[in-house]
Amino acid sequence: MKNMIRFSPSTGSNSPDVWGVYEADTGSIQYVVADPATRKAALIDVVQNFDPRSARTDFSSANQVLELVNENNLEVQWVLDTHPHADHMMASYYLKEKTGAPNAIGEKVNEIAKLWSDYYNLPNQFSPRDDFDYLLNEGDTFKIGELDVQVWLSPGHTLGSITYIVGDAAFVHDTFMYPDSGTSRADFPGGTSKDLWATLQRILSLPENTRLFVGHDYGKDGREPQWEATVKQHKLENIHLAGNVTEAQYREQRDARDATLALPDRMLHALQVNLRAGKLPKPEADGASYFKIPANKF
Repeated sequence: MKNMIRFSPSTGSNSPDVWGVYEADTGSIQYVVADPATRKAALIDVVQNFDPRSARTDFSSANQVLELVNENNLEVQWVLDTHPHADHMMASYYLKEKTGAPNAIGEKVNEIAKLWSDYYNLPNQFSPRDDFDYLLNEGDTFKIGELDVQVWLSPGHTLGSITYIVGDAAFVHDTFMYPDSGTSRADFPGGTSKDLWATLQRILSLPENTRLFVGHDYGKDGREPQWEATVKQHKLENIHLAGNVTEAQYREQRDARDATLALPDRMLHALQVNLRAGKLPKPEADGASYFKIPANKF
C-alpha cells in the first residue's frame, strides 16, 4: 500500500515546495524539499522499512519517495537526516547510492555513536565520518538550489538532533508533535527535558508564519495524520506549551509522561543501522547480516 502524500506549496520568495510522505508503520513523516525555481531538492528523514517480527528490511518507502521526485521533475541534491532515529531505520546510504547526492547528519552523531557502542559492546564498530559525507554543526549553511538552509543544533530528544531551516519552512523532527499531541519524548540516552525545553523555545522564536514540519504523528483520536503547523499555531494551541507554561511545569509533565513510555519496538535494531547511515551490520561468513541486541540493559 502506498504511503499518504501531502503537498505544501511555496508561499513566495525564498520559500520551498514541501511534500510530506507518511509512513504508517512507524508514524514517520518523510520529506521532499524543493526549490521551485531550480527544481533542486533535498530528501529528509526517509525510512528504510523493517519488520521486527521477521527482521526483514526493504526500501518500498524510499522508492516511493524517489518516484515522487521523478514525477515532479526534481533533482536530488542532498540526502539529509535530523538524528539517528530510534523508531525507524534510515534510508540514507541507499538514497545516496540511487541519486549520487551526498548524505548528511549532525556532527554530534559521533558522540551518540560512542554512547551506543558501549550499550552494544561494539567498540570501534561505528564510524559516522566514513558513512556520512557531511557532519553538520550548529550555524552551518548550505543551499538547495538557490534556497539557503540553516542548521540549528536542537538537542533534547537526542543529544545531537539538528533542525533544517529553509526560508519559511523548518524541519523540526522529534521536538514538536502536531499541536494537539504536544511535544516529543526526551528520555532516550543523551536526551533531557531541559535541553528539549530550550530547543522548543528557540524554534518558537522563528517568525510566526514559519511552517513547522514534525517527524511523527499517530492520528490522535482517530483523525487523519497531520504534520504541518505554524509557529503561531503552536504558541496558541500546543497542549504542552500554550498558556504561559513555565520550564518547570513543562519538564515535570514531560518527565512524568516519559516515565510511562516503553521503548520503540524497532529501537535496538534501528540504532545499529542508523549509526551506519542505514547500512546493515557487516555480513558474516555466510553472507548474512546479524543484529546484536543487548539483554536487560533497558
